[in-house]
Amino acid sequence: MDGSDADDTKQSTADMTVFVQNLLQQMQSRFQTMSDSIISKIDEMGTRIDELEQSINDLKAEMGQEGTPSPSAAKAKEEPKTADDSA
Repeated sequence: MDGSDADDTKQSTADMTVFVQNLLQQMQSRFQTMSDSIISKIDEMGTRIDELEQSINDLKAEMGQEGTPSPSAAKAKEEPKTADDSA
């Protein structure tokens, strides 16, 4: 075995290291892009849900049903029972 084989092995290892590092950087960049896209779509969906909820509330108000609370609002208005209530 001569010195050129050792040099070739070192060069091959260095090349492979650079290749793997570049591959990992590309993967990280793609995952970041996908993550940003997903977060953007979730934010957009949240905004659209808020707009839909507002439209529903506006329709209820137009129909004169604003006095009918939603089930979640009714639960929020209930007062928690205290020890005095049970005595």
